[in-house]
Amino acid sequence: MTIYIGIGIIILVITTIFAFSSRYKRCPSDRILVVYGKIEGGRSAKCLHGGGTFVWPIIQDFQYLDLTPLPIDIRLEGALSKQNIRVNTPSTFTVGISTEPGVMENAAERLLGLGLAEIKDLAKDIIFGQMRVVLATMDIEEINADRDKLIANISGGVEVELRKVGLRLINVNIQDITDASGYIDALGQEAASKAINEAKVKVAQAQRDGEIGAAEARKDQAIRVAAAQAEATKGENLAAIEVANSNADRRTKEAEANRLATAAEKVAAAKALEESYVAEAEAEKQRASREKASQEANIIVPAEIDKQRIIVEAEAEAEKVRRTQLGEADAVRYMKQAEADGIRSVKEAEAAGLRMKLLAEAEGTEALLTKKAKGFGDIISACQTPEGAQNLLLVEQLPTIVSEQVKAISNLKIDKITVWDSGKGTDGNGKGSTANFLSGLVGALPPLHELAGNVGVKLPGYLGAPEKVTVTEEPDPAKK
Repeated sequence: MTIYIGIGIIILVITTIFAFSSRYKRCPSDRILVVYGKIEGGRSAKCLHGGGTFVWPIIQDFQYLDLTPLPIDIRLEGALSKQNIRVNTPSTFTVGISTEPGVMENAAERLLGLGLAEIKDLAKDIIFGQMRVVLATMDIEEINADRDKLIANISGGVEVELRKVGLRLINVNIQDITDASGYIDALGQEAASKAINEAKVKVAQAQRDGEIGAAEARKDQAIRVAAAQAEATKGENLAAIEVANSNADRRTKEAEANRLATAAEKVAAAKALEESYVAEAEAEKQRASREKASQEANIIVPAEIDKQRIIVEAEAEAEKVRRTQLGEADAVRYMKQAEADGIRSVKEAEAAGLRMKLLAEAEGTEALLTKKAKGFGDIISACQTPEGAQNLLLVEQLPTIVSEQVKAISNLKIDKITVWDSGKGTDGNGKGSTANFLSGLVGALPPLHELAGNVGVKLPGYLGAPEKVTVTEEPDPAKK
């Protein structure tokens, strides 16, 4: 009993091994193994080119795709070109199932179970359509003359469509291209005529070159003979020419030496005169610069100072007016607000308005003094020294000082002055009483230079010295 059980187990193991080995499928090199059924990753099929894989029984099965190349004859006739001329393009295509990953899956999905004849018909339909599309984009000249471009365009269009069904284009062979209208034959005749004409031109050119070569040889012979004769004559004349050249060189050098000496003297004189003119021009420029600086110091600087002073005073006055008016406006606003709200009394509003007005006047005065201080600073900067600014300000006040001198005697009421004078001087100075009286009267006025000296300022010389008063006496009528 035990022996039977052991034999049964052995048979079972052998059967299992045989079953598993029979389900391991190897793929030949000229085929593609397609395993379908339950495939990992949810794919429709598993394709292998070379190697092998285990095919599970019941849940999986397999088939082979043949990689044998399929030659396809395409007799394309009446295809329209870009110029709407119908052409005939007989050609031969060789296709086969692709072994490229991704494209093999397309072949498994669309070609599995089809025979080679059916695959060939499918590829033929695809090629027919793509050839018509390619020919419609090309001219007759390109189709007939540029075969490489035609094949490249057809291969590019056909290859894309064949890959969609799992095929690949192996080879393309374009045969003679013809058209129904005879346009291509005309192009061939034109090319042949052109070649014949070019050959005739080349023959004529060869004959012309031969005749030109013979003429060139004869001309060269004549030239060489004449050259030999000229060489002999030249030898006879060379000696005489050398002597003449030697004499001419001597005279030329003597003339050149004389010319250089004369030119050097004239250049030296002209250079000395030019230097003197340059020195005089420079002196004139310096004098003009000095005169310009003097005029600017005497006229422009005082005028600029007056301009700055006027601007400063005008701005200060305008600021004062503005601030005063602003204060008054604020006062009016506060008074109106007090009357409307009933919060403050009229007296408080007036006091507030007065306070704002005084504050505005104070700010205006402060702004005026600030502007004047800035103006005085600008004047000092323009004059460069405090003494110059002080003199300038004192000159500005001269009208006021003269006005004050006039006021010193303006209020004297003198109705009549009677002076009896004999016309002789009595005090030893040669002047009469009348002259002494008027001199004393004028001397009573405060002298301008003395007033300036009292404040420590010395007036400039252009203001002049104190004038002497000269009085002319009239003789006494009684003594006439």
